[in-house]
Amino acid sequence: MAGSSTTGTGPSKGEKFASAAGNFVGAATGGFVPPINVTVNNTKSTGGKGIPAARMNGESLLPAPEFGSPAQIRAYCNTLRAAAVSLSFEVAMGAEILKAVLSTVPDPESRMGGSKIRAFKVARKMQRAADELRNAAKLAAATYAQFQQEYEGELNAHRHKARRPQQPRMTWGQQ
Repeated sequence: MAGSSTTGTGPSKGEKFASAAGNFVGAATGGFVPPINVTVNNTKSTGGKGIPAARMNGESLLPAPEFGSPAQIRAYCNTLRAAAVSLSFEVAMGAEILKAVLSTVPDPESRMGGSKIRAFKVARKMQRAADELRNAAKLAAATYAQFQQEYEGELNAHRHKARRPQQPRMTWGQQ
């Protein structure tokens, strides 16, 4: 086991750290603090000098803004919508975590609920950022819907309509 002690009789390093961190936070707030575990998985690789590998290779969250066909417009709007929705979830989760962490910091004026009020005021800005990302996703979807509405005539003129299969015709001239 990687995290256990070599003798097998004492707590592992991870358990010691968690216990010390919990005791420190509990002592700092002067009360009981339930243990909160936060796990962060960072799978981004860097290409050197702090530049993420995706940016170094020219990759982006969005496709190139080339709007030469309706399919490219649809792909851009759908990719923007998906990225904004995903980011809005992540930012909203970050706001909740920030609020939980900051609410453990004691209020300097010792007001009842003061630490939670201060944490809410700070985290509210990040929550608004998450709300705006969600609005960006809605507007990206609305952009393509508006494109379809405004250019309906041009789109219908170039759509491939399914043709009925040719029915066998009777030729009366052949007897």
